[in-house]
Amino acid sequence: MSGSESARKDRAARARWPRAITLDLDDTLWPMLPVLKHAERTLASWLGAHAPATATFLNADTRVALREAVMADHPERAHDVGFLRLELLRRALVRAGDDPALAQPAFDVFFEARQQVSLFDDVLPVLERWSAKVPVVALTNGNADLHRIGLARFFTGVVSAHELGCAKPDPRAFHAACELAGAAPADTLHVGDDPALDVAGAQAAGLQAIWLLRPELLDRHAGHAAAAQSVASLYDIDRTFIRD
Repeated sequence: MSGSESARKDRAARARWPRAITLDLDDTLWPMLPVLKHAERTLASWLGAHAPATATFLNADTRVALREAVMADHPERAHDVGFLRLELLRRALVRAGDDPALAQPAFDVFFEARQQVSLFDDVLPVLERWSAKVPVVALTNGNADLHRIGLARFFTGVVSAHELGCAKPDPRAFHAACELAGAAPADTLHVGDDPALDVAGAQAAGLQAIWLLRPELLDRHAGHAAAAQSVASLYDIDRTFIRD
């Protein structure tokens, strides 16, 4: 096969650019577990200084019990991770005998630490390229703040569960992201780390979808990894687009 024939076949194998791209954030653009551990440590330190009884009261078991109680009392807010944490903190402060008014400043400390992420190496170069080609919309069930993180310039906008009132895999979340991007679901590619919330959810809503399974998360999705196709980096996806 000649070099020109090989080039033509390679180009034919590449995909046309979608009209828009929607991106999950946590565990897609940065690893989330280290972020949460850092935020929890930061919060624990703050509570130790300002609400020591609550710092002592809160442990893995009491956190789980309080979260389950909040979820049971407010099932309509299950999509709102910020509300769930704020209410958990308020209840913990009350149970420990500390001032419940400290819940908001405690939450603010956690929230600020939660924005201190370490991006995967492929994120900046790929976002630079994709955002110059098509609208890119963040679609998240979390509460990352792209302005604080420093990525807002790459995104047309953000659809977050706590603002929308529903979370992935609800089709309304995906359709809201498509509307924000100005593209039909069939012309939109969604990329995310969760095979159920991101991939199955996007496909059910009529979008194209790619499962981004970072090597760091293989153990978490071991059962799915054996049965579903995935890519390991944003570079793998970017290489499929025609270079035009």
